[in-house]
Amino acid sequence: MFNLEDVAEAWRYLPGVSAVVGAEVDRALPDIVRTLLDGGDLTEHPGVVVPDGRPMRKALPLRNLDDAPVPDFTDFPWDRYPVRIVPLMTGRGCQWDKCLFCSDVISASGRTFRTRSVESVLLEMQEQSDRHSTTNFLFLDLKLNSWPGMIRGIARDIGRYVRGAEWIGTVHVDRRSDNGLSRQDLDIAVEGGMRRVSFGLESGSQRLLDAMQKGSDVERNAQFIRDAHSAGLSVRCTMFRGFPGETAEDMEATVRFLEEHKERIDRIRFNEFTLHLGTPIWRTMMSRAAGDVPLQIRRQDSKQARVIYRNREPRVPAYRKAKAHALALVHEINRRPLRDAARQFDGLM
Repeated sequence: MFNLEDVAEAWRYLPGVSAVVGAEVDRALPDIVRTLLDGGDLTEHPGVVVPDGRPMRKALPLRNLDDAPVPDFTDFPWDRYPVRIVPLMTGRGCQWDKCLFCSDVISASGRTFRTRSVESVLLEMQEQSDRHSTTNFLFLDLKLNSWPGMIRGIARDIGRYVRGAEWIGTVHVDRRSDNGLSRQDLDIAVEGGMRRVSFGLESGSQRLLDAMQKGSDVERNAQFIRDAHSAGLSVRCTMFRGFPGETAEDMEATVRFLEEHKERIDRIRFNEFTLHLGTPIWRTMMSRAAGDVPLQIRRQDSKQARVIYRNREPRVPAYRKAKAHALALVHEINRRPLRDAARQFDGLM
């Protein structure tokens, strides 16, 4: 988020900070550090701001991701963990790029969608497996199916690079006719070692999903949960309450959805809505007159890239009752044991 001017401004003056970098520095970091040690001009590097207040020169997105070096985790204290799980990314950004609340797609690495080649990803997995004697991987992509060919390619070919590989990742159950998440795709993914899938459910209300510009359907989400569970995947989803304009009816729809699918969901992360700086919903809230905003804005916390607010949630008993019911269902789901195949990934995002 340091590519946002307000965030960089809040951090550049902290005592001890030599520079703040709002850029993808996979290849440039050694040069930046060398310039710092040599006493050179750090602002020659795009995306760098320094404490003296000189403006930042915006950094362009990193284009050829296949040229990025393989991350070096050799000094990580692997001995302190019961399972060695290596993180990696197949791409940057998100193909959909329209959710009003999403801060990921405005960050330095998320502004545009770019993908690596399947072979590049598989070779990295092979290299990390050899270095660290592990077959477990965590994909940190916003979603593995921005390009459906990626999740399919990993599932189809990983066995030739890392025998016995097991992996987890996040997807977006969007409205594309081919989003890489058919029942056949999920079966092949499980055969190829996928053990858990995460996705942003957000709400069981279609009205609210449309208001978020989430690009997903309640029924398609439901079908995905059924298919993923039947294929053998551990299903994890994220949700949040308090999106501007949420009503008792929206929360009641979420309760019905959770009641119907609770036996097929292993874990839910159910948060309060966060208003992040730079997001489309933030721009909308800031441009409205104070009386027209469903959030009571208190202050902007630029260091954390968010706005502190009080949600003017409906003060009706029906909303409070539905919210309590939804939270009880989330607790019921989260206290159950995980599916055996996914236990080694418990606790990961």
